[in-house]
Amino acid sequence: MASTQWNGEIRLILSETIIRIPRDRGCRDALSSLREHVARQLKPEQWPLRLAVTQTTETEYICELGVLQGTPDGEKAPIPGSIFDFHRRPIERTEKFNCVMVIPTGVGAELGGHSGDAGSAACLLASACDTLITHPNVVNAADINELPENGMYVEGSILARLLCGTAGLSAVRSNRVLMVLDEHPDPFFHEAAINSVSAARAAMGLHCPLVITMQNPLLMRAFFTESGRATGDIEFMDSMFEVLDQHAGQFDAVAISSQIQVADHFHKAYFEGDAYDMVNPWGGVEAMLTHAISMRYNLPSAHSPMMCNREVMDLDVGVVDPRKSAEAVSTTYLHCILKGLHRSPKIVNIEGDHPDPSILTAADVSCLVIPDGCLGLPVFAAMQQGIPVIAVKNENCMNNRLEELPFQPGTLFKAENYLEAVGWMTAIKAGLAADSLLRPIPMTEVRSSSGALESTPVVSARRLS
Repeated sequence: MASTQWNGEIRLILSETIIRIPRDRGCRDALSSLREHVARQLKPEQWPLRLAVTQTTETEYICELGVLQGTPDGEKAPIPGSIFDFHRRPIERTEKFNCVMVIPTGVGAELGGHSGDAGSAACLLASACDTLITHPNVVNAADINELPENGMYVEGSILARLLCGTAGLSAVRSNRVLMVLDEHPDPFFHEAAINSVSAARAAMGLHCPLVITMQNPLLMRAFFTESGRATGDIEFMDSMFEVLDQHAGQFDAVAISSQIQVADHFHKAYFEGDAYDMVNPWGGVEAMLTHAISMRYNLPSAHSPMMCNREVMDLDVGVVDPRKSAEAVSTTYLHCILKGLHRSPKIVNIEGDHPDPSILTAADVSCLVIPDGCLGLPVFAAMQQGIPVIAVKNENCMNNRLEELPFQPGTLFKAENYLEAVGWMTAIKAGLAADSLLRPIPMTEVRSSSGALESTPVVSARRLS
């Protein structure tokens, strides 16, 4: 990974690197351990943005780490704080039951890895809680976004910060959404994006104070890692930061539409054949971009890919898998992010115990629902906070056994599907012990004061961590 020069100046770039971190099976402060080992492997001018543990072995975590790289020599960091910052919640507030739903972007999840095809699952989970906090990958479906009424649309890095206890969420009536567009060589696509914004203003009441055309556009490239995840790299992040700095104070959220370079055959191959043949190639690099923006500016952000040319737009893909069909019938893919950002909550920095009950913090999170096998900052943070994690069977390319992590007893639940996940949510809300609901029920364990076991528990046919 090397800095890119533009007009003689070193520019900021985003990319991913593979790092290996020793695994301490009994460590309950995983975030501090991750911070320490990541710092050892990065240069002073590199800032971590996004962490995915793609495989857990007997001795180590194999990680793919998104990194922003800039100029050296002690210049001010472009990203404040660290993704590993953690503040333990002092209590769990139980007045309401709030669920965080995560389906990581770019991992090819069977449900939720395509084009907003987890929207119905989000609505299901939302029906069983007071507030559902989720991220764009779950509900973004080109021109469709069925975020439930009690849902919060939160950029992925902010969602991780919420669970880490360093950020809170405050509901808003609406946001001023700044629209940033690539300067496309074909005016058709620029005009289509502006028409999409205008439609949202007229039909949805979106407040868009300004549309900015990037004279020096981002260079975004998407590809796949050895693990099968979708990722990419981004050059000229300076251009984006300069635009946002110039208009500081004029917006509450940022929508971006820019081109993403992929291999030519990806456009058609994604829609053809078996739905499992290709992970959505665009989402991973989009997540890297929005992580950088939301972390730098402490504001909601979301990205939609802009079509490269009319040949791509006019591809005859026929009748496609329903999970991809929203992308097959859209031109700009913009309406989903405009709707999400319209009421995305305000982000509040948390530096200590936050007494304001109107701010939703880690103390208000009742559970995290995640595809089984997916391991990253949200799971590590929930584990350290003692927040129950419901791992749903949802095929993906990550290779981790969550049951081998040092969860507190009774805080990791396995579900065969999202219907069953709602059952576990309801049990957690009711305060019911998991083993009381399964048969055979274990015998009550009795020990003497010396520690000797006086009765032998029966092992459940369906053991939970």
